[in-house]
This record gives sequence, C-alpha cells and structure tokens, in this order.
Amino acid sequence: MTLGQRAWGRQEMGNTMARVLIVDDSPTEMYKLTGMLEKHGHQVLKAENGADGVALARQEKPDAVLMDIVMPGLNGFQATRQLTKDPDTGHIPVIIITTKDQDTDKVWGTRQGAKDYLTKPVDEETLIATLNKVLAG
Repeated sequence: MTLGQRAWGRQEMGNTMARVLIVDDSPTEMYKLTGMLEKHGHQVLKAENGADGVALARQEKPDAVLMDIVMPGLNGFQATRQLTKDPDTGHIPVIIITTKDQDTDKVWGTRQGAKDYLTKPVDEETLIATLNKVLAG
C-alpha cells in the first residue's frame, strides 16, 4: 500500500493525517503520545523542552503542538505564549497536556493561547478526539 492509499483510507475513515509536534521532557510520555498518534496515521516531531519546541515549530510549521507545562528552562506556558503570539506560528493550535489539573492552570493555559487542555494520563480516545477537533478549527 502506498502512502497515498493510506492517506486516502484514513481520510475516508474520518481521520486526518497531521504533523504533530510533541514538546515534553519525559521520555515515557513522549513514547506514549508518539504511539497513540502514529497508530492513527499522524507524523510526529519531538522536542524535549520549551525552547527547542518553539524553535522546531517555527522551522517545521506542524499542524498541531502537544505541549507539556513542567519542563526545565522555558516552561510550557511560556512556550505556548511565544507560539500563539508569533505571526509565523500563531495559526498552529496548541493542546496543553500536563499533570497540572487545577482550574487556575487551565484558565492560564487558555489565556496563553492554548486551544485545549488535557490532564495526564490522557487516554487515546480523548487525545485523538481533541486533536481532530482543533485541526478542524
């Protein structure tokens, strides 16, 4: 099966193949999220901290970004704000995925420009549904 046939088949099933940047300093979380996304036909880009995530997003222009919050250096809130306020990356939807589950964190995340906010551990169905929702606009 060619890539074109796989893409056509996935689009027919209602899934959209996308390039998704995961920004997370946890190798375990990176592995879990990568597996879920690749299973659904998405291409994964990876960054292990906020600064690298911002740089990679500016360079690669992914279709969406999954952003952790607690990371060394530039945290996820700061990285989200940089991406969403930048004219070159402001169109890229950011989904925050974090262990921080307080309402104040969720409000702050959306104020930084995040399109959605998921709490770890995130299940595959919720992740894919949320990703499809933000990709659809």
